[in-house]
Amino acid sequence: MIQDSYADMAEGRLFVRLWGDFKGRPKGRALPIVLLHDSLGSVELWRDFPAVLAEAAGHPVVAYDRLGFGKSDPYPGRLPADFVRREGRTGLAAVRAALGIDRMILFGHSVGGGMSVCAAAAFPDGVAAVITESAQAFVEDRTTAGIREAKTGFQAPGQMDRLARYHGDKAQWVLDAWTETWLSPEFADWTLDEDLRAVRCPLLALHGDRDEYGSRLHPERIAGLSGGTFEILEGCGHLPHREMPARVLQPVARFLEAIGQG
Repeated sequence: MIQDSYADMAEGRLFVRLWGDFKGRPKGRALPIVLLHDSLGSVELWRDFPAVLAEAAGHPVVAYDRLGFGKSDPYPGRLPADFVRREGRTGLAAVRAALGIDRMILFGHSVGGGMSVCAAAAFPDGVAAVITESAQAFVEDRTTAGIREAKTGFQAPGQMDRLARYHGDKAQWVLDAWTETWLSPEFADWTLDEDLRAVRCPLLALHGDRDEYGSRLHPERIAGLSGGTFEILEGCGHLPHREMPARVLQPVARFLEAIGQG
């Protein structure tokens, strides 16, 4: 069962999609897994992964478009430098309120992984576990080099049209929110360190060994500072859930089972 709805923020509406439901499940399996997308992502760009995850994990799955992305309303202005930490207190909080979510498991891809960590640090009673995928813990040279290369690539004919398929007339804002924020001098010293040290729930960090936006230093730091664990996915780039979904689901299932949520 797939249900679409909206969550209201002061700045606009967020598009939300739910796979499954919270009712009629064993206590542990009633906790939703909430997906937080990457810098160019949206609900639609998760493709069939949420449905596959819901089936494999036995939990309902929720995904939403952050403000300014996908089918959500436009973002009013530029992203602030603290946008990673702020998302848990704004967008994610609105989704929780709209769906009546008390506790949840967070699964964040790329910058969404950082947002998951920040949300877990801020709301320890509301987050049962965190799974990060291809997340960044700091601004690495490899990260900025990958972003510069991607920015150049978007100048090629048709590239912005592809982005507009998912974000409509917000496409240029989406691209700029990623490239101009991460490449700005004020963001150069950003890290997840403070939030990682405040995480109190189990955490699993997944990372491809061929990730073009970050080395294995990121999952090592994420797991090391949070007291979690990490797993390196061999032969995988920045999009593990798309490149090798079965390889992602295996450690996720083991992790959930180990923490009593499987």
